[in-house]
Amino acid sequence: MKTLHILFAGLLCWLGFASGVSVQAREFPIFNGKDLSGWTNVNCAPETWSVSNGVIQCTGRPIGALRTLRQFENFVFEIEWRHLVPGGNAGIFVWAEAISAPGVPFLRSIEVQVLDNAFNIDGKNEWYTTHGDIFPIHGSTMKPWEKSRGMRSLPKSERSRPSPEWNHYRITATNGVIRLAVNGEEVTVGSECVYRKGYLALESEGGRVEYRNLKLTELPSSGADGSSAAPEENVWKCLYNGVDFRGWKLPSPAGSDAWEPLDHQIRRKPVQASGPSILWNEGLFETGEFVLDVMPESDPEPAGIDRGPSIWLRAHGGMPFQVKLPGTKAKQFRRFVLRTYPGRIEVGLRGEKAETTLIPSASGTAGGWGLGLDSAGDAARFMNIYHRSVK
Repeated sequence: MKTLHILFAGLLCWLGFASGVSVQAREFPIFNGKDLSGWTNVNCAPETWSVSNGVIQCTGRPIGALRTLRQFENFVFEIEWRHLVPGGNAGIFVWAEAISAPGVPFLRSIEVQVLDNAFNIDGKNEWYTTHGDIFPIHGSTMKPWEKSRGMRSLPKSERSRPSPEWNHYRITATNGVIRLAVNGEEVTVGSECVYRKGYLALESEGGRVEYRNLKLTELPSSGADGSSAAPEENVWKCLYNGVDFRGWKLPSPAGSDAWEPLDHQIRRKPVQASGPSILWNEGLFETGEFVLDVMPESDPEPAGIDRGPSIWLRAHGGMPFQVKLPGTKAKQFRRFVLRTYPGRIEVGLRGEKAETTLIPSASGTAGGWGLGLDSAGDAARFMNIYHRSVK
């Protein structure tokens, strides 16, 4: 550990020499030891993340993330972790986006693996290890160092301790280079990372895991912006907790059996309900933007204009109306963006031209919008359902 502190001091001196100015590192209060102030639950249940006696506790269910409210560019992040059950899986997301990537519950980021030694699937010590792998996920990129498999940097030595012992990680992230020290020794490096500025997040992925003694030291910026920095989007609210239908109203009684929660997904079963089958969120949402990922399990048979997944909207006191989703594809999640405006809505695939629909006069526009899901009896899955207000 003493060697690492000397290296850290040397890094600061080098930064100051390279820039020609005095460099001051600044400790940032990333965790107060009492609650999750400064963090946001991205897409998990309320009980997934909690704090007790200075320790952040994670149930591992559902798959998702807890992230910081602000972004970081260059920094040194120290954290202790332990799995409570052998074989547990988790991770730390570095330079992450604000919400989960399309079709998955994970954040686009550079992931630092938090994997217990007892984790054992095919390929152990070939394409992955349990001692501090680093790799880009879901759109991020990274150049691995000499010991690697694909874009995955593998540690040069085995340093992590098994459950339920504590492990210490020191993550140094500077100008797109990420370095990991495990229990006092640097073992893994990645470079040329995109992004090189973004959020920090802790991952929930099935393992009961605890974190303590979080410490973050910010280093001076190296000018990450544009395509090298994650978008700053702190206003999204996730509408599904990944566990159950809290916050949603099941159709009753005839249509309630048409729906089931599947971890981070909501599934519409392939059954014809004898009554209304729309799954409504209990909230009313201001004019703004919805994001959701949608996947039909198969092509509708017979095909028809009213078949396949759709969303429903209704204003307070108004009649609900259906919004078809153009461009769904069987067995493939696609991300849709729906924007509400006075008198009209726009919906389309993310990054493509949206279609405009006029709001029927009987539907009204006052009092906020209710959101519903359905697929006319065809099997479909919905996930990553978010909303943000836009003034």
